[in-house]
Amino acid sequence: MNDTLTLAEQIDLQIRTGGPISVATYMGLCLTHPSKGYYRAGDPIGGAGDFITAPEISQMFGELIGFWLVNLWQQMGEPKAFTLLELGPGRGTLMADILRVACRAPGFRDALHLNLFETSPNLMAEQKARLEVYDPKWLQNFDNFEDGPVLIVANEFFDALPIRQFVRKETGWHERQVGLVDGKRTFGLSPTPIPPAAMPDPVANAEPDTIFEVNFAAAEILSRLGKTIAKQGGSILAIDYGHARTQTGETLQGVRRHAYAAVLDAPGDTDLSAHVDFDALANVARQAGLAAQPLATQGQFLTRLGIGERAAALSGANPDAAAEIRAAHDRLVGQDQMGSLFKVFCAHSPGLSPAGFAP
Repeated sequence: MNDTLTLAEQIDLQIRTGGPISVATYMGLCLTHPSKGYYRAGDPIGGAGDFITAPEISQMFGELIGFWLVNLWQQMGEPKAFTLLELGPGRGTLMADILRVACRAPGFRDALHLNLFETSPNLMAEQKARLEVYDPKWLQNFDNFEDGPVLIVANEFFDALPIRQFVRKETGWHERQVGLVDGKRTFGLSPTPIPPAAMPDPVANAEPDTIFEVNFAAAEILSRLGKTIAKQGGSILAIDYGHARTQTGETLQGVRRHAYAAVLDAPGDTDLSAHVDFDALANVARQAGLAAQPLATQGQFLTRLGIGERAAALSGANPDAAAEIRAAHDRLVGQDQMGSLFKVFCAHSPGLSPAGFAP
């Protein structure tokens, strides 16, 4: 496709020549187009970007995950070699905070093989600047891990993977597509019906015009990683917004400059995401041979790991910053802020007892 065209022009040309495209195809082009995709072209994180993630709010977030990882490593008998992989590492802030505390554990640093999975060249440069001392390697796929356990961290990764949407009609379920009407991008439906029996039981007989979202990309990635973890030992910790049970409803959203934006406007300049179906992820993990912990909210998880005590210690050491530390604490765990919106998912090889989850 002609790269001199804007991404919007390329998408519209693809629709004109090949017909309507799936929501997943549209999301994939918007987010990861090789030269004009959202995650390829700029730096979306922070005050000057479009959104702020938990690691950018406070060092406490990464520090507690660092302690959590050390605890798992110790449960596995302190293996002399293991892989620590972060999916979508952003600016490298989370991993820098994790390793600052985790590497204090004797033997952890020497055993560490740090892997990162990233698609943004700009963010990769920031990750290298922050993490170069740990000799990171950037993965191109999920098939080549070194021997030893694999510990995986994914903060706000799965929500950015392309979803497919289906709408219930009298004739069955129809896939939602992106097409053109009078030259303007709009949603429509595939004429080919999908029988209700093909849908998961909780949504198969939903009311007319109900939308159901499926993230096949997330399932594929977790399945591949889960099989590696089942074989070599380890865990995956995923923190994201989403729902605990498979359900209907549209969650696809666009964000630009810290405000909601129309999904079909400004392709490549708008962050697109959708809520994660943690119930579906847990089923995939179990099929891969892993155990799945009961889903926790971010507030529950961080509180159980001791964020209150950590905030008090930081405030005691930095009394001038006490108000700022308290505000960060409240934003991360508050039920009216990130504490209940974000969920924490953990799947692991049998025999481990990850901290932070209900017994």
